[in-house]
Amino acid sequence: MEPFVSGVASSLAASALAFIVARLVSGRARGWLTVLVSRWTGLGVRRVYLRQQDAESDLARDLRRARWLRVLAGRGNALTREAFAPLRSVAGEGLESARILLPTADPSPDSWLGRREKELQDGDLGMDTGLLAEQVRTNAAYVDAIARERSSVELRRYELPHLFRVVATDEGAYLTFYGRGRHGRVSPCIYAARPGMLYDAALALFSAVWQGSTPTAESTR
Repeated sequence: MEPFVSGVASSLAASALAFIVARLVSGRARGWLTVLVSRWTGLGVRRVYLRQQDAESDLARDLRRARWLRVLAGRGNALTREAFAPLRSVAGEGLESARILLPTADPSPDSWLGRREKELQDGDLGMDTGLLAEQVRTNAAYVDAIARERSSVELRRYELPHLFRVVATDEGAYLTFYGRGRHGRVSPCIYAARPGMLYDAALALFSAVWQGSTPTAESTR
């Protein structure tokens, strides 16, 4: 576990450097400087988005041609949006398998979901107590309904700190770093291509959480 943790830590430190570069420049220069820093560090970073919502069109394009999908989300609202249409498409659009991780909907203040809700309340007056857990339950029910119709879709629940979102395919991974008191959609996001250190770290993280997660009724059928 120690080599894995140190590897992820070094990857995140290098990612911070990429963010600094991205903030110092703009436009076309940002693109080639990001690639340059990525090659220097071995990260495999190809794109940097100052807000997760800015990555929606690129994510939608990548999911349309993905063979498999892995999602570790803090709430799961994006799963109902257009970018994730291949997940719920009747035809499947070539998506062979999808594994979704959502948090357990425990609203208690001592749960990780409860702590994340408290963070969001500091910057969002509309985040009533229990609302985040309700949204997670709704999104989990949505994915469960898809899983009943598509055996390739699996949903599991986790109880861990809400630090980032991972959306990975066979070609690359989108990593959103949740800011304290900031919703995921306005938090910074990185796209890391395969092969690359950050892509490998994202998949290793997802696999570790998946192994320790709780299957839902649909996942055990």
